[in-house]
Amino acid sequence: MLSICFVYFVVLLFFSLLSFFFSIYFMILDYSVMIEFELLSLNSNLIFMSVLFDWMSLLFMSFVLYISSMVIFYSFEYMEGDMNINRFILLVFMFVASMMFLIISPNLISILLGWDGLGLVSYCLVIYYQNVKSYNAGMLTALSNRIGDVALLVSIAWMLNYGSWNYIYYLDYMKGDLSMEVIGVLVLLAALTKSAQIPFSSWLPAAMAAPTPVSSLVHSSTLVTAGVYLLIRFNFSLSSNVMMFLLFIGSMTMFMAGLGANYEFDLKKIIALSTLSQLGLMMGILALGSYKLAFFHLLTHALFKALLFMCAGCMIHNLGNCQDIRFMGSLITQMPLTCCFFNICNFALCGLPFMSGFYSKDLILEVLSMSYSNFFIYFVFFFSTGLTVCYSVRLSYYVLFGDFNFSCLHHISDKGFVMLKGMMGLIFLVVFGGSMLMWLMFPTPYYICLPDLMKMMVLVVVSMGALFGYEFSKFLLNYDLKSLIFLNSSLFFSSMWNLPYLSTFGVNFYPIYFGGVYYKSFDHGWSEFFGSQNIYNTMSKSSSFFHIVLNNNLKIYISMLLIWVVYLVVFL
Repeated sequence: MLSICFVYFVVLLFFSLLSFFFSIYFMILDYSVMIEFELLSLNSNLIFMSVLFDWMSLLFMSFVLYISSMVIFYSFEYMEGDMNINRFILLVFMFVASMMFLIISPNLISILLGWDGLGLVSYCLVIYYQNVKSYNAGMLTALSNRIGDVALLVSIAWMLNYGSWNYIYYLDYMKGDLSMEVIGVLVLLAALTKSAQIPFSSWLPAAMAAPTPVSSLVHSSTLVTAGVYLLIRFNFSLSSNVMMFLLFIGSMTMFMAGLGANYEFDLKKIIALSTLSQLGLMMGILALGSYKLAFFHLLTHALFKALLFMCAGCMIHNLGNCQDIRFMGSLITQMPLTCCFFNICNFALCGLPFMSGFYSKDLILEVLSMSYSNFFIYFVFFFSTGLTVCYSVRLSYYVLFGDFNFSCLHHISDKGFVMLKGMMGLIFLVVFGGSMLMWLMFPTPYYICLPDLMKMMVLVVVSMGALFGYEFSKFLLNYDLKSLIFLNSSLFFSSMWNLPYLSTFGVNFYPIYFGGVYYKSFDHGWSEFFGSQNIYNTMSKSSSFFHIVLNNNLKIYISMLLIWVVYLVVFL
């Protein structure tokens, strides 16, 4: 009997290759297809399901399906021994199906179905391990995403001003129409919540409570990229003011996440914050008008980030579910192949020349250098790129090369052959995927004309980031540490600028406090005495009285008759 993992792996891989070849065909011919299915016809009302196939949707679908197939193959060994592995694989498949629905929809109603599907299934996956931490993280994820869902619902209502919910027809018209900027703002709000931009960032590291294969899927190509993809589709309709706001939010998120990752010690949270940083980069370049570059980075980032999480999962699996990087070290001697993959992904993330991440990051920074942006944006983008290299080198030092700090060695090895095969399916794309996509997506190369100093700026920033990352890694824990002297500043930066406190403790303190007051004064107070308890006491006394009456009805009847006869004799 074939395992459910293998069946889904084969199905997803087949459709991934199919959509990839179709995307190349559509790209060469500059061709797009829109199909409408009539779902329901009632009197004069027709309900259609619209599907849009163009090179962008097909290419994104192929990447999502390919990564999902590798993650499901990897899960076969990672989730080994789990009693509910079939449920887990079905949830992952539902997650991927929701993403497919979102990608191919040119209609706001069907986008909402995929959008909500992602939110609900992600909640089920985050709480999969069923402990208090997972429940809290799942609730934070679900409630943060509900804000975006409401924004999307309001934009659907606003689209009633037009003849149809197929937004794809009205993109050019929306830009000139003042009232239709509302839709742009609402879609932007929805995208900010789903892609965890400031001030909705705190749910992204919290969602790390999910199993690692889920993190690999969620943080590479599905949930968090849904917001960026929606904005890529809507980018023609966004006004310059909205774009300026998006640029500021994206750059601040990028900076904040890069800074926070340098203070973090949880392996999965560091990678999650690096995802947040890259999402900020995508939002920033999208706001500058280069939607194709944002899409290009979205695809290359999906490849190496999925593999990075898979390698992290392999390490956590071998270290008995330990995620603290301070307990790791010298893993390169115990798990050479996994660490080799991990290093290659880190190089791609840093934008080292000729890895897949280099082609998109370098191009983004050079296009930014050529644009009319101010010094603040220029500085934040380049400084954040330096921070990316800094936390990547720090992570490599702690995990791969530093002193080994775990208690036992005997069970750490590269023996997870199924997991390694799943990772091998991605490593070639991490190395060669960037150049392949570059040749595919940009038949006419970008013309970059910069002075020598600005041209070398990317390389300088990467080198400086690597140097600082190495220096930070060598710090020993003692009382002279600057992070202990400036403890408040360290806590501020490491807690993502206090966003978790604002979005969780800050929001739920007063409702819980007033809930306690209500519980004491109403549920256990006078209202209870005069309300439900009083009604209960009165009814119980009345019912006991009527019970006596019913049990002695013959005696009572004869007594009443006797009293009536005596009354007649005496008074009449």
